[in-house]
Amino acid sequence: MAAKRQKRARKLQARPAALPCFAARRYFVLGIFMLAGTALVWRAVDQQILERDFLQSEGADRYLDRVTQPAHRGLIVDRRGEVLALSTPVDSVTANPCVLRPDTEHLKELAQALGMPVKALRKRLQKYAQRRFVYLKKRLPPGRADYVLKVADGYGIKGVHLERKDHRYYPAGEVFAHVLGFTNSADKGQEGLERAYDGELRGRSGLKLVLRDGRRRVVDDVENIRSPRDGRNLALSLDGRLQYIAYRELKAAVHRNRAVGGSVVLLDATTGEVLAMVNQPGYNPNGSRTNQGGRLRNRALTDIFEPGSTMKPFAVAAALEQGVVQPASLIDTSPGRLKVASLTVRDHHNLGRISLKTLLARSSNVGAAKLALSLDKAAYWELLDSLGFGKLPATRYPAESAGRLPYFRDWVKVDQATLAYGYGISASALQLASAYLVLANDGVRLPVTLLKRDRAPQGVRVMSERTAVDVRYMLEAVTAKEGTAPQARVQGCRVAGKTGTVKKLGRDGLYSDDRYRALFVGMAPLSNPRLVMAVVIDEPRGKYYYGGQVAAPVFSRVMSEALRLLNVPPDALSRPQMRLAQLGGIQ
Repeated sequence: MAAKRQKRARKLQARPAALPCFAARRYFVLGIFMLAGTALVWRAVDQQILERDFLQSEGADRYLDRVTQPAHRGLIVDRRGEVLALSTPVDSVTANPCVLRPDTEHLKELAQALGMPVKALRKRLQKYAQRRFVYLKKRLPPGRADYVLKVADGYGIKGVHLERKDHRYYPAGEVFAHVLGFTNSADKGQEGLERAYDGELRGRSGLKLVLRDGRRRVVDDVENIRSPRDGRNLALSLDGRLQYIAYRELKAAVHRNRAVGGSVVLLDATTGEVLAMVNQPGYNPNGSRTNQGGRLRNRALTDIFEPGSTMKPFAVAAALEQGVVQPASLIDTSPGRLKVASLTVRDHHNLGRISLKTLLARSSNVGAAKLALSLDKAAYWELLDSLGFGKLPATRYPAESAGRLPYFRDWVKVDQATLAYGYGISASALQLASAYLVLANDGVRLPVTLLKRDRAPQGVRVMSERTAVDVRYMLEAVTAKEGTAPQARVQGCRVAGKTGTVKKLGRDGLYSDDRYRALFVGMAPLSNPRLVMAVVIDEPRGKYYYGGQVAAPVFSRVMSEALRLLNVPPDALSRPQMRLAQLGGIQ
């Protein structure tokens, strides 16, 4: 037995001893697996329960997308419903320069389809090589754009696409350009009424949820979040027929007199609506829109100038209102000049003792200055202020000018005298026409507008009816044979108006002796005025430069056709003509 115990002891001593840390390692590894399992279970619970909304949102972002639905920009129409501005869908050819490389085969054929030199196309692709999007050709007709895509597909050219957007188009081109303005490539108004009423014309874009595939292509519509609301249409007060006539005659007059520019404004005397407003030089809103020479400027609203002798009727009206003179009063203008402080006011001829009617017909500076100096300054200023001088016309047109009317407390005698014949005050063509609208409307001032009105607005009385009518009938003598504007007459109609010939200020602050502005403002028919028109010709450089020789003929031509188109009854027909007209009506 003892031998067996010894033998067993020797075997135990010979067996290698177990590592002392084996058990600890085993527990450590088991612990790691337990922690990993716990972490995986926790992460699964976290993602499936706690972060479910976030993960679903992240997933949706990869296949769901919100797409803007553009609203259709509203139409602009004239008072008769003729479309002046509309948005039409056009295609633009785009490319991905990462796919369409400058060394792509058959690039020459693609350039020919685009209508551009292959060198220009290759240069454009090289310039935007790091981008994924570039325009190759904008606003192509649908047929041409489809042809480009067909050529690209036919030659296996990759990376060429079409993009369809609305493009603003102006059917009348240059005729309405200054009033309408234009939009940019994003269909946002940049000039004119397009800019003034951009919010109303643009409407509100819509929004929808769509499903996209792995290439970001729209597969299906999921939900309509907000429907687009198209912009509202804008109905203008302008008459396309009258606008074209005014445009044609003004352009011809500017060309004939080699003038720098010009403006014509035609108003409806009964409603205050602008029936025509044109300027020269012009531009085509469908083409180049560079502002070279101020072509984009609506001069009738933005340009202000000294109105010259067209202010004399208001000096006469102020004198009648204050009781300084009566319609039959005479004014002594001898010896044809008047010394006012350091200024000498002169007439072309010594007219002697003249009536107020002759003062306007012969455009006497001395007579007008004498009248102005006899007026109460505050009352005179108040009349001019109530006529709208020095105030914005409030047409909402961008950059419209208020002009300048100095406050009466700042006047000295020279200012008061020169104001009567239109120096020291400035106004736009629209302001001048609006002031004459008061005389045509029996002393009531109507707010002017470029939008169509359903009915005449409530006016504000500026002067008595008798004063307005008296001055209006005095102005008829201006268009008589002995007046300054016989060329303003309209056959079959009595016309009242006033000429103006103004020296322009030079850069040195002095009046030029060879740069003028020629004006004529008038109304017809005299017995019941329907239309008021202002004509401004800037710097005529031809043989003539007086308002009666340059601006008055434009007035006559435009007014004649306007009265005919509007079916305004004539008020100066002779008896035989009236009988023939009556007989023609019976037949």
